[in-house]
Amino acid sequence: MTTTRRLPALAISLLALLAIAAGCSSSDSEDTVTIYSGRNEELIGPLLEQFTEATGIEVEVQYGDSADLALLITEEGEDSPADVFLSQSPGAMGFLEAGGQLAELDGSILDAVPASSRDDDGRWVGITGRQRVLVYNPELVSADELPSSVLDLTDPAWSGRIGVAPSNGSFQDFVTAMRADLGDDATSSWLEGLAANDPVPYPKNSAIVAAVGRGEVAVGLVNHYYNFRALAEDPAHPGLNHQLAVDDPGSVLIVTGAAVIEGADAADGAAELIEYLLAADAQRYFADETFEYPLASGVEPAEVIPPASFADTGAIDYEGLTGGLEATRDLITAAGFEG
Repeated sequence: MTTTRRLPALAISLLALLAIAAGCSSSDSEDTVTIYSGRNEELIGPLLEQFTEATGIEVEVQYGDSADLALLITEEGEDSPADVFLSQSPGAMGFLEAGGQLAELDGSILDAVPASSRDDDGRWVGITGRQRVLVYNPELVSADELPSSVLDLTDPAWSGRIGVAPSNGSFQDFVTAMRADLGDDATSSWLEGLAANDPVPYPKNSAIVAAVGRGEVAVGLVNHYYNFRALAEDPAHPGLNHQLAVDDPGSVLIVTGAAVIEGADAADGAAELIEYLLAADAQRYFADETFEYPLASGVEPAEVIPPASFADTGAIDYEGLTGGLEATRDLITAAGFEG
């Protein structure tokens, strides 16, 4: 009799344990954020690990090219596991915004940065900034020979002396911003003139900086921080940055942005992750370790970085450009660049 009385109690206890376990499983699921990151693992991985340690929220990451990840999110639609999109490319962010795939961010997140460093419609926020510059080798070209405008690189005097990365996202963002500033016809004409000068193609910015240092090319179109990283690794590196005129298309300030995907399963955790990337410790990491411009209010860039104004970066109408990023790629290819 005693045994028969205990069996129901034991069954009830087991059911209670199963219910608790199921509840824990559900909680664990809610405490996981999935991020599609256009920033590479070496750069962003340490910060994501620190975020998990600080909050207990696990992070699942898919790394890739920003434009490719934006296309993937579009293809996945409502079934996309992505909660956060971290894009090296504001053009890719504009592509998703145009498709209605970015959620409106909370005001506390948007207010962490100046109005000039976030989307005018509140769908993404800037995390860091990079300025386009002309890196040069002073052994091959003197400072007074350098142009004040990127448009002057179509001059035959620069034939065979320029390094470019036409397949790189930052070059495509620069061209996209030029389209917004000058229009498609003028941008296409400039690309054709640049291609006619037989620029030397490289896969990415760091390869251009290294080539300039070796003397393979005299100058190269890159983001500002790559040369500072090269100098940090090798103080004997001869490359120097040349800032083009502040109102020139070649000195455009490109923002790395973060957004919450519309309908995200872990929207709260996604917002918490973005807040973490805008907090002082993370912003100092970007400033001191990667030499980017921190965008959170009150955080200064590294001392070696020259000042730059990020006025109107959120107002560049990436999402409104006809054809968006895909049209930019088509213009680059039509001008004669491969990849």
